[in-house]
Amino acid sequence: MAVDLTIWHYLLAGLAALAGGAVNALAGGGTLITFPVLTALGIPAVAANITNTVALCPGYFGGTLAQWDDLMAQRRRLLWLIPASVLGGLLGGVLLLFSGEKLFRSLVPFLILLASGLLAAADPLRAWLSRRSGRSLEGWSPLPVGLAAVYGGYFGAGLSVIVLAVLGLTLNDSLTRLNALKQAVAFCVNVAAAVFFVFSGQVVWGVALVMAICALLGGMLGGMLAGRVKPETLRRVVVIIGVAVAVIYFFR
Repeated sequence: MAVDLTIWHYLLAGLAALAGGAVNALAGGGTLITFPVLTALGIPAVAANITNTVALCPGYFGGTLAQWDDLMAQRRRLLWLIPASVLGGLLGGVLLLFSGEKLFRSLVPFLILLASGLLAAADPLRAWLSRRSGRSLEGWSPLPVGLAAVYGGYFGAGLSVIVLAVLGLTLNDSLTRLNALKQAVAFCVNVAAAVFFVFSGQVVWGVALVMAICALLGGMLGGMLAGRVKPETLRRVVVIIGVAVAVIYFFR
């Protein structure tokens, strides 16, 4: 997609991706930084969302690779969850393109508020999951994961929290192993949606390339800052930013 951007626009997009990559590595919620910046640069909301999905895709691969051993110990589960993730991501991408610019733009503030609320609930959710014990509903897990994947393909912010919640409700396992599954599901959802979006004609490729590089660097920066910055504090800051952005969208 052709958009008239200056070198300063690319610089701002890169800085947003750098911050988003670091935030994703430390606490999650990077999309709440990158997506609003892209729309502020004048990129239409649907194209901004699509470009953001394609650009941040490599970061999810790094998170999945980091927990490879825990994933390989759950290969049977992946046989069910990966197809549900891919199909859901594709369906979400189709819904985004067919919903059109006007409808998606009207939903944006609500989606950002939802993502901010999910991010705010991340710590209580992890505490609940760490205490949970009971009968596993493993056979049902592909259904809620697939529904979460539809949301992920449509917008994506807060997807990791949703997936972790549905996995915790249906699987009786340690938080470490559930986190590994969450990373794999999020990666599959984003790859499926990104591959579909590549052929949509809505990717702003110059911005996507700059953001992809900066997001990877941001992820590395986040890894180096781990232990120095409290994820809880950073998460609160991102939630506040998300709510403020949602309010701005409401008044626009």
